[in-house]
Amino acid sequence: MSQIHEFINKVNTLTDPETWVSQHGDAMYRYALMRLKNPTVAEDLVQETFLAALKARHNFAGKSSEKTWLIGILKHKIIDHFRKSKREVLVEDINAEADHQDEFFDENGHWNTRFGVWNRPNEALEQKEFWEIFSSCISDLPEHLADLYILREINGMQSDEVCKVLNISTTNNMWVMMSRARMRIRRCLEARWFNAA
Repeated sequence: MSQIHEFINKVNTLTDPETWVSQHGDAMYRYALMRLKNPTVAEDLVQETFLAALKARHNFAGKSSEKTWLIGILKHKIIDHFRKSKREVLVEDINAEADHQDEFFDENGHWNTRFGVWNRPNEALEQKEFWEIFSSCISDLPEHLADLYILREINGMQSDEVCKVLNISTTNNMWVMMSRARMRIRRCLEARWFNAA
């Protein structure tokens, strides 16, 4: 019987709505901003998350921490936002994007330029400035590539689900676009972080 009381107390402590904003608001905003690149939309989705959590707090079973539960709701709000705001990526868009890749390859399809050596990349992951530049590099991508990169690489969404959310016609198109996004981010990081004077 003491386990039941302990569980009820845990649920009651974890779901106190008056503490949500002060305890979790900043972390949720950072989570949303990293994925959306738009401060206004990030703020709106965090507020929508708090409202949804308030309505659904009786469903919280205490199987995760309050923060994890709130971030989970926010993640679904972000995916819904992508679904609502995306249109189908046309083949013309993909072909136009391919024109920007000519600088990377010669006429035989070999690398035109050598990528620089990234000295001690693990140290970069521990520095706040690196993450600011990384976020900026994602923001510099064309919108459809940035959204794809965020959903696939940052959110870890499965390929078929990404294609559905972004209305990409085939998985092959997604992988071509993903390759282009990664290449641009790598070039940006080399120029602005790893090889920056």
